[in-house]
Amino acid sequence: MEETVDLYAQGEVPGRVVGTAPRRRMRARNLPHAAVKILVRDVQGQVYVHRRTETKDLFPGLDDPWIGGVITAGEEPDSAAVRELAEELGLRDQALRPLSRQWYTDTHTNFLAYTYETVYEPGLHEPIVHQQAEVADGWWLPWDELTSRLARCGSRFAPDGRELLTRHVTARRLRP
Repeated sequence: MEETVDLYAQGEVPGRVVGTAPRRRMRARNLPHAAVKILVRDVQGQVYVHRRTETKDLFPGLDDPWIGGVITAGEEPDSAAVRELAEELGLRDQALRPLSRQWYTDTHTNFLAYTYETVYEPGLHEPIVHQQAEVADGWWLPWDELTSRLARCGSRFAPDGRELLTRHVTARRLRP
């Protein structure tokens, strides 16, 4: 059975559900929907970056500093974040800190991003285990190296991941 997603009023924050659609139609028509994005950091501040599999329906084979995915119809963002973290990295019982809600739109996707952050501590949390259908590889990057790579035009980062992390960095600098 095909996954159904809620459709959102374009540009509104917080999001307002205005209908539903099968995931395939949402992608084909680039309809406004919602997604969760989780930044996984370790206690030293490094970020877990992963390579998307070549079979992903959006930005296949590209690197991404965010773990996440589409919120399904009727699902709450917090529940979707917990689900995605467990599905993609096998991490359960992670404390999630909400960061922001903001729209990301390009020619391939159009979503209200609910962003979160979590701190992973080896030994305290279960080991990271990639879901083979979605995560091809993963590694830790120091914050400065990650932001440096994101700033380079030729790096292979998913456009939404690049943009959302750039906005996150900018917002952090603007805080008192």
